[in-house]
Amino acid sequence: MPYRENNNQFMEPENSSPQSVADLAQWMKDHCFNFNHYSIGGNAIHEGYGIEKWGGLYIWYYSEKGRRDNLQYFQSEKDITEYAFGKITADIWARAHCIGLTKNAVKAGELAGILQSMGVEYKQDTIPEAGSEKPLILTYIFGCDVRKTETLKAIYFENILPVGHRI
Repeated sequence: MPYRENNNQFMEPENSSPQSVADLAQWMKDHCFNFNHYSIGGNAIHEGYGIEKWGGLYIWYYSEKGRRDNLQYFQSEKDITEYAFGKITADIWARAHCIGLTKNAVKAGELAGILQSMGVEYKQDTIPEAGSEKPLILTYIFGCDVRKTETLKAIYFENILPVGHRI
């Protein structure tokens, strides 16, 4: 079934919000958030948002193409954790996992059919590729559905990105 933008099934009662950066990283793992664009707890990213402790301050930053911008400063770990939790849970792409990448529309349609039969919400997107008549077709699933679809990525994610490009 196609993804519904207002699907917030991962949200928990406010009193269960993480209280530390380590708790936030664990919460993200437990709820199958994607760490590819969030550096929470020290994981490396090529681009995206992150938390860094610098002296007595905590910094919320954005990094892209080797450039880093410090966006917000916080006096306490609790405050930055609360801020980051709000930002991350509001970002539907923080829960997205790309399990399909192809130029073959039939193959992308086949994957969509399998996901529908499994009751997995998904979103497909097309991206034009320079020098090619066929666009790239990407298929994303959300949250812990990634656990149900692990075997599909091996079949439907083709290694066709130019060197240095990431999804």
